[in-house]
Amino acid sequence: MKLQNKKALVTGGSRGIGRAIVLELAKNGCDIVFTCYSPDEAGCRCDSEASKLVESEVEAYGVKVFSIKADASSFSDAEKTLNFTLEKLGGLDILVNNAGITKDNLLLRMTEDDFDLVISTNLKSVFNYTKVAVKSMMSQRYGKIINIASVVGIIGNAGQANYVASKAGVIGFTKATAKEFASRNITVNAVAPGFISTNMTGSLNDKQKEAILAVVPLKRTGTPEDIARVVSFLASADADYLTGQVISVDGGMAM
Repeated sequence: MKLQNKKALVTGGSRGIGRAIVLELAKNGCDIVFTCYSPDEAGCRCDSEASKLVESEVEAYGVKVFSIKADASSFSDAEKTLNFTLEKLGGLDILVNNAGITKDNLLLRMTEDDFDLVISTNLKSVFNYTKVAVKSMMSQRYGKIINIASVVGIIGNAGQANYVASKAGVIGFTKATAKEFASRNITVNAVAPGFISTNMTGSLNDKQKEAILAVVPLKRTGTPEDIARVVSFLASADADYLTGQVISVDGGMAM
């Protein structure tokens, strides 16, 4: 268990890639706090049933796990979550900025609200949680920060100007903070998933899926577990000499 006794905070950990990351870190010995919150037309929701299910799955590994409702785009919620994490786990070694949403549309049809919501949830959240978490990591002179970007943040994608902008921003933020924190023994890296089978991609029709797979050399979709294993590696001592890197887990899309 290469992460034995490490303490992790994962944003957006109740489903999809976030859930897989939480389970993989737990399997490797991590105690974990994960957030649950999704903005929608009604304002917000927290899938408490999904969170409880993840908690029960994590507990099977014999580690501590706690979930908390927190809006990733809210700085005050990030502060609340950090305080909750320090109280429940007694420290923080690993931060995974995973929370993210899509509001896809062609630019001429995209609303200002849809642009702002995606930027706030996907990009500002990374600022929020990194800023509050790094103080604790700097004092202990150790920390691992892993940001979930996207392959489209590297290559672009029509109909996703807001999402692409947010993920390209995450990549730039990763590189800037990697340089800022390196002297304190804190590494910052990003994982850029390609076409991964999750609820977020489940709304695509067969024609859209075929078009995407046509540009994937491996000719298949990835799984949340493919992403989680790379995150676990970056969180471990095996990746101590990696920082400022963007690892594309995309079946070869962005070669």
